[in-house]
Formats: sequence, structure tokens, C-alpha cells
Amino acid sequence: MSVELADDEREVLRRGLAEWGGPASCTEALAVAMGFRSVAGLLEDGGRLRAALAAGEPLSPQDWRRVVTATEIVFASDVFGSGLDWSITTGFSDEQTIKILRRLQRTISRTLHGARHRLDG
Repeated sequence: MSVELADDEREVLRRGLAEWGGPASCTEALAVAMGFRSVAGLLEDGGRLRAALAAGEPLSPQDWRRVVTATEIVFASDVFGSGLDWSITTGFSDEQTIKILRRLQRTISRTLHGARHRLDG
């Protein structure tokens, strides 16, 4: 499923996924809660998803949910994610990131919701 995103939106998602391989500390339970099979799966799928985002390739609805959820958590949580270090490690301020995340949430939610209704109808 293709979702039209601005460059900064794609970059925040890419950086969010990359943070799990850096300063973030994911548990197996959290990886599974985010929709990945394990921490190893998060890291492995994260690389594939980062490449797909960079190339502007479509993702499955499940992948869109996982990408957004992983980015939300890694941005906000100082326990599991980058938290207070986010702006240092990604170059995006907290203010920029929250605005971008809200746009992403609206865009991706609307796209996924519309696709579900087209499939049901």
C-alpha cells in the first residue's frame, strides 16, 4: 500500500527504526507488542523497512502500523527508546518530531482506514 509522505516524514520513520539498533533498548515483549516476532525480527525487518521507506516503496498495512508504532515508542520513551537523546541522535528536535508524527498518524490512519473500507465494500 502506497502512502504519499513528505521527505521529513519518511526520514523520521527511517530514523525511528534505526534508533532500535542504537541507543534504544527493546525487550522481547515490547518487540512482540509492536508487531515484530522478536527483537532480532525488529532489527532485521527494520533494515528492510528503512530501505523501502527511502525508496518510496509501498508497505503492507501491517508494516505501516509497525513502523509508526516503533517510531512513536522509540521517540517518546526514555526507558526503552531514545527519549531524551532523540534530538541528539536523529537531528530532529522534539517539537519537529511531534508535529511530524501527528501528520504521519493522520495520513497513515486515513489511508489504512480507506483501504479497509474499499476491501469491505
